[in-house]
Amino acid sequence: MKFQYRYYGSTSVDSSDATQAFSLAPDTLRPPTSFQGELGRSGGMHLAFREALSALHSVVVSDQRYRGRDPSAYKTWLEANENTLLAQYMQQAQTLRAEASAVTSELKTLRNQKDALLRPFYTARQKYFNWLYLANRDAWYVLDPVITVHPERLLFEAFSQDESSYCAVSVSHNVFRRTAEMACGTTNIDYSIGLFDEFQKIRDYKATSFQVDPAGFSVATGSDPAFREEKIDLPDSWVRGFLQVSSAMTLPATVLELHAMDLHNLCATLRQHKERAGPRSLRFELAPGQPARMVFEPWGIELTARRSAIVGPPLAEPRSIRLWGRRRLLTLERLIALATRVRVHLLGTGMPSFWVIEMGEISVTLGLSGWTANDWSAAGRFNLLAPRHKVSDATKQSVASALQRDWVATPAELAARTALPEADVSAALALWVQAGRAVYDLPGRRYAWRELSREPLPLETLRFASPEEDAALKLVQARGGVSLKDISAADNGQLRVTGTVKDGKREFSPSLLLNADEQLRDAQCGCNFFQQNKLRRGPCAHMLALRQVAQPTLNETRTQRAVTAGEAA
Repeated sequence: MKFQYRYYGSTSVDSSDATQAFSLAPDTLRPPTSFQGELGRSGGMHLAFREALSALHSVVVSDQRYRGRDPSAYKTWLEANENTLLAQYMQQAQTLRAEASAVTSELKTLRNQKDALLRPFYTARQKYFNWLYLANRDAWYVLDPVITVHPERLLFEAFSQDESSYCAVSVSHNVFRRTAEMACGTTNIDYSIGLFDEFQKIRDYKATSFQVDPAGFSVATGSDPAFREEKIDLPDSWVRGFLQVSSAMTLPATVLELHAMDLHNLCATLRQHKERAGPRSLRFELAPGQPARMVFEPWGIELTARRSAIVGPPLAEPRSIRLWGRRRLLTLERLIALATRVRVHLLGTGMPSFWVIEMGEISVTLGLSGWTANDWSAAGRFNLLAPRHKVSDATKQSVASALQRDWVATPAELAARTALPEADVSAALALWVQAGRAVYDLPGRRYAWRELSREPLPLETLRFASPEEDAALKLVQARGGVSLKDISAADNGQLRVTGTVKDGKREFSPSLLLNADEQLRDAQCGCNFFQQNKLRRGPCAHMLALRQVAQPTLNETRTQRAVTAGEAA
């Protein structure tokens, strides 16, 4: 998928002993978006702003994928020469053994002297890597960060190159003293390593101004030499992963509030120990009425968060949740000293987690996939877990218009303004999120209008990233392939959906547990996909097929509940 940007000039920073002025160049191909303000000097906002954007930068350049050597050329050569090499080896076996013995003896001698012999090489190699890091860092950036100007806040978003980490920085307008009129909207900003270096120079004693420069939008002709165009060809998986983040944010989660020192102890433990064998998980042990315990495997180190608390309904039974890829949490180290509240949203073992760090009027949300090698798009189809009932085009447009008008709102507020059922509003919002035109604000528990790209995303291409959903559709379309058995009430207003699904010569009996918002809370199936992955890679095709067949009955059940509630009132 190709993204094209056109910047008028470049992002610039004017700095002196007493002042610092950031002027960000927005994408002029998008609708005009602008903001101008000066950072307030009270409450340590300068430092919080600096550290929040530094965390965003850490995610922008993050790429923890393992890269081994490419063996394709060697395998090609080996296939062409294997027979010849084998014949030669058989003929010279005795000679080779003698030579190997001599070489082994020589290597043993060299190993004893390796420190002295190889030190110049290691020094020269490190100098080369240092030069390469400085000379090519700008090439690391996949996509310039997305900035959205809302009536109440600025929202910065970025996605890592390895597609496993997401970061959003929300900055309230109360942090700034606005110096000009703003134009709300979403745009990409010209970002470079030089801008990051300038952010590190922000200090309380300096008057720091910040603007998304509207100058380029007023230039009439695109032939101006100041215009600079960039074209980036991104894989569909990168875009799809960005879209999945907000879908995962809306799922039911266990929310744990930690003290900032708990996060400090967590990061310090990771710094002090290096795992050499698995398991490499961070395990949360949660029990009713007890403080949370964090266990680091494989060392068995246990930290008790004595000031922790479960946010929301208390736990009914003990719960153990494992997270992998824990070293990505070191991104939050710089925020600890300024944090006023730390909340962790745990979706389940092997599922994503969201770490929300609040620093007064500034908040940072770090979204991590189940483990580092598990990117959001390949194994994080969390939009499939959301309510799946259909809504009309008129409903979708009505909800979009209301959200565009107010920029930020909850489903209940949009339902009141559009006179639509809240379930239909939530379903429409989920569709807009999946289309990249809305985002879920986890700290505020609200939806916000944010268009990820200038042109509408090719949803037909992105939609079929899930083989399970495609297979589920075929099962539904097959005559007699899916049968709904029962929809019964469960604890806490939840619903249990059971049925049978014929897949070829086999028959499966999936079971779904839906919460009051019809979101998938738990599920069971006898198929191989579920037995191997549980819900870590999303629901299997049989669960999705049963959900699709059961949806009309679920809609009737929801309508009956609303009527009953109205009569009772």
